[in-house]
Amino acid sequence: MNYPFPAPHQWYQPGDLIIGGIASQIFYVFYEVSFKEHPSQNMFDVPYVVTKFYQHILALAFAVKEINENPKFCPNITLGFHIYDSYYDARMTYRTTLDLLFKSHRFVPNYKCDTQKNLIAIIGGLSADTSFHMADTISLYKIPQLTYGSFPPDKNYGSQVPFYRMVPNEAHQHMGIISLLKHFGWTWVGLFTFNDNSGEHFLETLEPSLSHNGICLTFTQRIPQIPRFDNLDGFQDIVLNIYVHLTDDKAHVFMMYGESLIIIWLRSILFLSDPENREASSFKKVWIVTSQIDFILTGFQRSWGLQIFQGAISFTIHSQNLLKFQEFLQGIKLYWTQVDGFFKDFWEQAFDCTFPNPSVPIELIDLCTGEESLQSLPGSLFEMSMTGHSYSIYKAVYVVAHILQGIYLTGFKKRAIGNSGILKIQDLQPWQLHHLFHDISFNNSAGETVTFTDKREMRGGFDIMNMVTFPNKSFIQLKIGSVNPYALDGKEFIIHEDKIMWPRGFKQVVPVSVCNDYCHPGNRKKRKEGQKFCCYDCVPCPEGKISNQNDLDNCFRCPEDQYANKNKNGCIPKLITFLSYKEPLGIGLTSVAVLFALITILVLGTFIKHKDTPIVKANNRDLTYALLIALLFCFLSSFLFIGHPGKMTCLLRQPTFGIIFSAAVSCVLAKTITVVAAFMATKPGSTMRKWVGKRLSNSIVLSGSLIHVSICTGWLMTSPPFPDLDMNSVTEETILQCNEGSVTMFYCVLGYMGLLAIASFIVAFAARKLPDSFNEAKFITFSMLLFCSVWLSFVPTYLSTKGKSMVVVEIFSILSSSAGLLGCIFAPKCYIIVLKPELNYIKEFSIKLLL
Repeated sequence: MNYPFPAPHQWYQPGDLIIGGIASQIFYVFYEVSFKEHPSQNMFDVPYVVTKFYQHILALAFAVKEINENPKFCPNITLGFHIYDSYYDARMTYRTTLDLLFKSHRFVPNYKCDTQKNLIAIIGGLSADTSFHMADTISLYKIPQLTYGSFPPDKNYGSQVPFYRMVPNEAHQHMGIISLLKHFGWTWVGLFTFNDNSGEHFLETLEPSLSHNGICLTFTQRIPQIPRFDNLDGFQDIVLNIYVHLTDDKAHVFMMYGESLIIIWLRSILFLSDPENREASSFKKVWIVTSQIDFILTGFQRSWGLQIFQGAISFTIHSQNLLKFQEFLQGIKLYWTQVDGFFKDFWEQAFDCTFPNPSVPIELIDLCTGEESLQSLPGSLFEMSMTGHSYSIYKAVYVVAHILQGIYLTGFKKRAIGNSGILKIQDLQPWQLHHLFHDISFNNSAGETVTFTDKREMRGGFDIMNMVTFPNKSFIQLKIGSVNPYALDGKEFIIHEDKIMWPRGFKQVVPVSVCNDYCHPGNRKKRKEGQKFCCYDCVPCPEGKISNQNDLDNCFRCPEDQYANKNKNGCIPKLITFLSYKEPLGIGLTSVAVLFALITILVLGTFIKHKDTPIVKANNRDLTYALLIALLFCFLSSFLFIGHPGKMTCLLRQPTFGIIFSAAVSCVLAKTITVVAAFMATKPGSTMRKWVGKRLSNSIVLSGSLIHVSICTGWLMTSPPFPDLDMNSVTEETILQCNEGSVTMFYCVLGYMGLLAIASFIVAFAARKLPDSFNEAKFITFSMLLFCSVWLSFVPTYLSTKGKSMVVVEIFSILSSSAGLLGCIFAPKCYIIVLKPELNYIKEFSIKLLL
């Protein structure tokens, strides 16, 4: 098969059953083809080795070695392995997959010849594209394929691809990324991703979730997986775009999705863009790295370091540090094995030395001495502790081993024994393993349970790591959290913020990455037209609403028992208020009521003392006493409106006020009618004489009062008043008041009282010019005019006020109207009794008529 690559790298170890492997360690950089010579002569340079990924190959070899040395696994049966590389290239992946399936000494597709190779399962690949390219061939032969890289499932393959993923579902990682961004309030984020199917799928899946959670991508930079120099203009454009994004002042958080080669890309671009600043310490960014990506450099970049990624937060496949694996790595020395086709290129590029080559003079090269040690390599070139991908490969080998052990123990031995009595393990076919993967569950040497979900993915979550770099170009990763959807409620996402080492140079304790400054409490967001929704203006909350957090979309109202403070960023409990005896207004109204009550008592005492004088006898002395007593109770009824409203107080105050006032006005009406009837009775032959006297006045007072009593009784029976809280009338107060129950009945009470007053006014107005020394119709007219004016102005004033001011208006109306009656009717009489006693006389016949 002609192909412009050299012979593929491989490592083959024979065994009764072979586990195949496709690693991703080597790549080539292509150059422009000029056709001046055969293209294969200069299409590629020496291979670039991702030296850190040599551990993936060693992890497979170590797991096979450990299983072969363990007598518990299939006695007398040895496992072997055959490992190739994908070269990060689709055509080469197809080639090496076919090699893995059929090649022994020579390559004959779809035909096994010479030495029999019992390939039982294949582990690979690292990326989605590599795995799917492998599956195109492997799926035809129904060989189990165990992938060790985290990637989204391709919709085009569906369930037909026999993948068994040794890593958790990538959706868990998406959830962790969203939770991390929301936890720190990062809403303005850049994204670097490889320009492949996985990158597009990642965008399609994650971008809607980002938008739903209020997070915007400030840019999406797609990067080709392998740089090609046959289009230098396009390459330079990509370099320039990436550099512009890296120097963005607003976006302080970048996400990386793809494969580890993206690290090499970004580090190279920074070097090309700013050779003087090779450490790139001026780029203060927080990198969020997905689990597919490992922090790597090639051997040619050993002097650059990874300081640009200081403080990076990475989602990693969970791993355990196996001490035996470290011992295994310590045993790797120069020429440790002659069959490992990956070793030479790895060793040369890892330690920057060269194996002896007859075609190259020794004085021109640095020979590998054998004194080199893996422990001396920086973490970007090789790690002694097992990485997440290596741990996945290690577990994959053990999954196959446990399945083989299960088959061995459950009867395959009996079925496979022929006449010779020897176990023919070669008769086991790869497709026979598939139905056993679903039920596999075991504890590995690290004490962790290994099992698949119903979607053929490893059950579990991801670790969240924080990268800490050091001046000597080394780094460590510290665990700061985890993402595990199978954890207890509330523990699915855990982050220990206090353990994070942020990039150097940030002024804030926690870096901020937003399109614009936060909208502080008291303000809300207002979207800017023509820009992404993460870019917005801040406007103050409207009156009566608050915002108590940064970046709220809408302001909200306080609870009913609270009100917004001046800055509109918090709520203040409302004061519970009512018209109290202790406040100045309550003291003033109480004093006025007491004063007028005392004046009424004084007037009543004066009238009783001078009860036999003509002016007291005139206009029915009993009605005068009744009116004074009614006015006294009118003044005292105002006390029901002051103080803490209670159930009984609310129930009684309006009916009491109404009944007393109706009795007082009825007395005034009776006095007025009595005056008119008395003068009509003085005419010769008048029939009104029989109506003049106490019977008429008593009937008027009783009938007027009883009608009002019946109205109030109906009110109390149908919809009685009750204590209530008014939380809306006054912004800063909760008013404890009496709810009248039925507003209609309340105005019926006022209306009836008004009818009595109008009737009294009309009758008094008609009798104002009747001749008599003590005709009080004029005074009653003025009192009723004042009374009606007060209560007519009361209604609109009452309706226009709120809170306890309504109570004050009603008390003022009660006191002023009662004082008007007292003053207009009794002040002139007291003036005569006390100051002008010589005027206190009347004609005899008039007195008799009025008695």
